[in-house]
Amino acid sequence: MAALRCFLQLLFALVLTLGPAAGDMRRPLALEVLGEAGELAEELWGAGLPGDLPELEPECRRLLVAFAEDSAALTDCLGRRARPVRLCQACHPYYHRLLAQYGNIGRAVGNSSESHNCAKSILTSDRLQMVVTLSEFFNETWEAANCANCLKNSSEGLSDSTVEFLDLFNKSLTCFEHNLQGQITYLSPNNNTEVCRNCNETYKKLNDLYNSLQRMNRQGGESGHSAHLCIDVEDAMNITRKLWSRTFNCSRPCSDTVPVIAVSSFILFLPIVFYLSSFLHSKQKKRILILPKRIQSNAGLVNIQEKYS
Repeated sequence: MAALRCFLQLLFALVLTLGPAAGDMRRPLALEVLGEAGELAEELWGAGLPGDLPELEPECRRLLVAFAEDSAALTDCLGRRARPVRLCQACHPYYHRLLAQYGNIGRAVGNSSESHNCAKSILTSDRLQMVVTLSEFFNETWEAANCANCLKNSSEGLSDSTVEFLDLFNKSLTCFEHNLQGQITYLSPNNNTEVCRNCNETYKKLNDLYNSLQRMNRQGGESGHSAHLCIDVEDAMNITRKLWSRTFNCSRPCSDTVPVIAVSSFILFLPIVFYLSSFLHSKQKKRILILPKRIQSNAGLVNIQEKYS
């Protein structure tokens, strides 16, 4: 407002300065311009500038505020559930609510009439397009986390396989905690036999279920997506495997280790066997070729001797 008043004062001073120099014909035009500027200032002051600029209709403003509130709620959820990763489990209601609000902006009632276009005003009225940018960010984050692989096709909640996996995961952590009670803080390979023995069955079930989910997911599982498992399941399995193998030192050699070593050794020695057999075969062939030549030369010598005798 101070800037506007300053502008009017400068304009008034300019009129006074140019008036006598420009003559009587210029003065009415300058006064007319000054009057129009004063009317414009009154209109702008009445509209409540600069804080309450009426750019959006009430309905469009309501849609924008709702989208902003849902964006803030989803951002808060993503930040709080970043470690350990629980994005898909905890944040899917906020994400789908945000999608609904974004869809409401595009389907606003005023969009089909000649009234104010909410979608155009909110989404594409400026170069930055902040609402579109925020929506794309949330969509890319959700797709990168593969949360669709944790949810049902209707996205109403977690899939049955995900619920089963998380239940076994919680049981495994409970078993670890229960069998560590009363033990010293420092963990070594010699003081975790209770964990390895008592939690082995639960851990094996969890690991087998995870492997089966991976196989099913490659073929297109419950969610219809064939990418990686969702980040919640992957992170939970990584945590459990690190605890089992590194912290508790419960890893045992895989039952397939001996066959793998045997096959690898066989393949490794194949070139040696091939070149050795090739070398021996060439030696034997040389001996066979040399022997007939010696026989022929001896036979010729006998014939010569018989001839001259």
